[in-house]
Amino acid sequence: MGLKLYNTFSKHEEDFVPLKEGVVSMYTCGPTVYGRPHIGNYSSFLMADLLRRWLETGHGYAVTHVKNITDVGHLIADADTGEDKVEKQAKTEKTDPLAIAKRYTEQYLEDEKALNMREPQERPRATQYVKDMVAIIRTLLAKGNAYETEDGFYFSVETFPAYGKLSGNTLDKLDAGARVAIDEAKKHPADFALWKKCVARNSHHLLRWSFESGERSKTEGEDASSGFPGWHIECSAMSARILGTEIDIHTGGEDNIFPHHECEIAQSESANGHRFVRFWLHKRRIDLAGEKMSKSLGNVLSVPTVVEKGYSPQDLRYYLLSVHYRTNLKFSWKGMDDARDSRRSICEWMERGGEPASEGTKKLPSVFSADIQKFDADFSLAMDTDLNVSGALAAIHNCMHKTNASTMADSKASMALQKFIEKIRNTFGCFDAASEGEIPAAVQELVDVRAVAREQKDFKESDRLRDEIKKMGYEVRDEMKEQKIKKL
Repeated sequence: MGLKLYNTFSKHEEDFVPLKEGVVSMYTCGPTVYGRPHIGNYSSFLMADLLRRWLETGHGYAVTHVKNITDVGHLIADADTGEDKVEKQAKTEKTDPLAIAKRYTEQYLEDEKALNMREPQERPRATQYVKDMVAIIRTLLAKGNAYETEDGFYFSVETFPAYGKLSGNTLDKLDAGARVAIDEAKKHPADFALWKKCVARNSHHLLRWSFESGERSKTEGEDASSGFPGWHIECSAMSARILGTEIDIHTGGEDNIFPHHECEIAQSESANGHRFVRFWLHKRRIDLAGEKMSKSLGNVLSVPTVVEKGYSPQDLRYYLLSVHYRTNLKFSWKGMDDARDSRRSICEWMERGGEPASEGTKKLPSVFSADIQKFDADFSLAMDTDLNVSGALAAIHNCMHKTNASTMADSKASMALQKFIEKIRNTFGCFDAASEGEIPAAVQELVDVRAVAREQKDFKESDRLRDEIKKMGYEVRDEMKEQKIKKL
């Protein structure tokens, strides 16, 4: 059995076979950089990272992964009118939009590094591909799929019969009020903006380009010759330029399905005359206290917030990956505690390299290479079944249980286990052997104070100091008369 993935477009699992043997082209919708991304955003990026890792680790594919950064054109409420999210934040912080984009891009990259995501081959920024966007719009105008109004250029959804097949929001089902802006200038309420002119309500837009040349324009005020791209056209242009006009995989969060990805399909396939994406994969949202996690609701958690609570970014990575990507994760701090404990037990097992946690006094049975290979096969089968992480983790725990109560029969068994452990590490990306490094002076000071408290049998103070040390990102364990310090 090969890899099967659930395709949002077809609504069922399909055998994955890339366009080119041994090579996979993959595009991930990245962040709009008007604020630090929250852990709901990262759960989507982590799903893409897990998929890429399994394509490379489990199947040996050479993956060309592109993950964009949206630094212009994404309007409030994903609409065709209103303020640009980056510009609105720039006004709030009284600075330049590009400075806002730069700051939050840097924070985003810091978080991705902390979460151990593999670096994509390309990280295109929308502002770098405006000429490509204009070229696609001109093609759509020439083919009759787009038209001009006083305030911009719009895609005509009625010229694309397949509109709505990804999301189910076909034209016969769409209401004028369901995520579709009512605009008398549009031919159909669902028509979406490809380009907005800097006129009327958009006359004060700061990030603007000439539609004739695609060059950045410095003009301010009313100017119909300059404007800015719509959100949807950006990904079509960046994907086509870097990966080609047909790609293997496109990933994103479920909130991207409509209208963003639906519109990407319509404009790309109309412009190019063939299928745009072969497999669409979407990550379900994270719920917090029964609500969807989103910036607009003000209930978001960032990576630094989670770390301040005493967890490692790797604990968060494990937690977000431990639930299947097509299942809503109901985030809780109890869940984070369980994830930290589970991840730590797996790491410790890996560090022992198959040695039993405790041999006791009786002779332990032997575990053979065939036993390990069976766990390895179970793991691979689970991952090949639409990234069934629950089944994969079950295979890991079954192997742990077996080897914790056994000894390696011979070198073949040990080698099989090390091979399996390496596959797990490369797939999940959160079980890497930690580099302890130098213990910070502030942490060591608390450890020394705690040693005195232990000698004086002040266990209440000892426990308090242990908690303080944990908040600083380190774990202290009592082994006989010594304290072992480990970075979380």
